[in-house]
Amino acid sequence: MKTGKLTKLDIFSFRGVQMRTFHITWLTFFFCFFGWFGIAPLMPVIREDLGLTKPQIGNAIVAAVSMTIFARLIIGRLCDTVGPRLSYTLLLVLSAIPVLGIGLANSYETFLLFRLGIGVIGASFVITQYHTSAMFADNIKGTANAVAGGWGNLGGGITNMLMPLILAGFVGLGYTKPEAWRLAMLIPGVILLIMAFVYYRFTKDTPEGNFADIKWQKAAGQGAPVSFWAASADWRVWALFLAYGACFGIEITFDGVAALYFVDTFKVDLPTAGLLAGIFGFMNIFARAVGGIVADRVGSRFGLRGKGLLLAGLLLLEGVGIMLFSQTGNLVIAVGAMLLFAFFLKMANGATYAIVPFVNKRGVGVVSGIVGAGGNVGGVLAGLLFKSESITYEQAFLYIGMAVALVAAFVVLTRFDKKPTPELAAVPDLV
Repeated sequence: MKTGKLTKLDIFSFRGVQMRTFHITWLTFFFCFFGWFGIAPLMPVIREDLGLTKPQIGNAIVAAVSMTIFARLIIGRLCDTVGPRLSYTLLLVLSAIPVLGIGLANSYETFLLFRLGIGVIGASFVITQYHTSAMFADNIKGTANAVAGGWGNLGGGITNMLMPLILAGFVGLGYTKPEAWRLAMLIPGVILLIMAFVYYRFTKDTPEGNFADIKWQKAAGQGAPVSFWAASADWRVWALFLAYGACFGIEITFDGVAALYFVDTFKVDLPTAGLLAGIFGFMNIFARAVGGIVADRVGSRFGLRGKGLLLAGLLLLEGVGIMLFSQTGNLVIAVGAMLLFAFFLKMANGATYAIVPFVNKRGVGVVSGIVGAGGNVGGVLAGLLFKSESITYEQAFLYIGMAVALVAAFVVLTRFDKKPTPELAAVPDLV
């Protein structure tokens, strides 16, 4: 059985620790979305049940992504020290607590508190990208990261589709809607606990084994991984931080407001709104992977500089698409514009993490955590627009599109191939 990093991705294979870990990590991330955003498509019902105002709903949207900022920074460092296997297991168990408990909320304050706690689960993305990077060689790393991230992000779309149906199922059993949304959230909470067991039992930190078993720091001969401060001193990390805020940050914001937007703007019913919002997330099944595949091919010819220019172009197209989406009052045209900007947004997600593992190969976890946190900073800033009483949702999307275009201009000016960090001889098999 091969124990080194794989040089190709066979998505239909489950053989070996590399492919087994690949499939478990993206599937775990997929189910994390049910806990993280399972509440979003139920918000029209929750709004009525708890009597929430628009600013209060906006605060809940911000809470869902703000805690993830700190969680991603911490979890990235944790991956570098104790390994992704233990990091994911701990995160899943801790995150299940607020997911299971949010049904106990009976006021805006308690609902907001649980929503804040649930936000920690967003750090799962960092572990997924770290663990995938540990299993694949440089030539295919961007593609593998993009496929794992994309299939995991698909959970955001499926959640929008399924949670209203689960709520309807409980209503069909005789429960009232205020009871049904609370019971519906028990399902993702239980799933998180199941995946914690699966992750601990069936994955390994590296192709060679777990960190503790192979004494990875001694094997690498390089002492401790690079510190947060050393990694963050590289300005390329912060360029990627902004880029991910402009793509993934907007994605998680849209996941949180899409159902409400379609209900309020186009007067569709909740299942229809959930379906339309779900289509946005469903594009992750291919679009993020396309971004990673294209980035790997561009990188093979033009290096990191080429990958950076590709990322900038995708962000620009995303921004233009969001501005078009904001200006249409027709449902059919709005859905078309949504599909347009969603495609480039998700490609940009994949392209970003086709660059991340190469910025500092001794600090993949730290860099992944910082860039991942950037996605949530972008989500928080975008969420603030949707809580404002003086800004309509249409105006908020217009401003977001303009901001994304500005970030694209900044990324164009960034030379990602400057000061490359060489991969140390023993590190490739361990990090």
